[in-house]
Amino acid sequence: MEIKNMRSAEINRETNETCVSLYLALDSTGKSEINTGVGFMDHMLDLLAKHGGMQLKLLVRGDLAVDAHHTVEDVGICLGQALKTALGDKHGIERYGHVLLPMDEALVAVALDFSGRGYLAFDVPLPTAKVGDFDTELVEEFLRAFATNGALTLHVHMMAGKNTHHIIEAVFKGLGRVLRSAAEIKDPQRGLPSTKGVL
Repeated sequence: MEIKNMRSAEINRETNETCVSLYLALDSTGKSEINTGVGFMDHMLDLLAKHGGMQLKLLVRGDLAVDAHHTVEDVGICLGQALKTALGDKHGIERYGHVLLPMDEALVAVALDFSGRGYLAFDVPLPTAKVGDFDTELVEEFLRAFATNGALTLHVHMMAGKNTHHIIEAVFKGLGRVLRSAAEIKDPQRGLPSTKGVL
C-alpha cells in the first residue's frame, strides 16, 4: 500500500464530456503515470511533474471524438484544484517563483504567485496551430483553467523561439520549476507569507 505524501490531494471530476481521476503529491520524485488520451499533453504533463518534483497520477476519459479541448481544460481544472488542496494553509511556503527557461532556440519566462487570486497573463505567440494532432491554442486554455482553479497568479512570456514544440516544452518545464520553488517550505515557523494574513 502506498504511503501518500502529507501535501497531496485526490480529485475526481465527471461530466458529460470527461471523467478525470487525479492524484498529486508535492515534495516527491517527479514520478508520474499519465494517460489523458492526448499523447502530446501526456508528454508535457510528465515534464511538468518531473521538473516540479511532484508525483502525478492521472487517468482521463474524454470526448476525443470531438476534439481535445474538454479533456485538456478539465485536466487544468483538476490539477489546479489538487494543487490548491495539497498546499493546505500555505504556512511557511516561499509563495513566489520565477524562471527563465531555455529549450534550444526557445526562451520562456514564467513567474508565479500563490496569491489566492486566479489570473493568467499569457504572451506566447506560437508559430504553428498544431504539433502533431495537438491544437496548440489548448496550451493557453490549460494554463487558464489551472491558474483559476489553483487560485494563483501566473505570467508566461516568450522571449525567443521558432519551434513550436520547443516553446511549449519550455512553458511546461518552466511551470514545473516555478511551482517547485514557490511551494517550497523554507521555514514552517515563518507563518503565512502575506501581510493580509490570508492567501
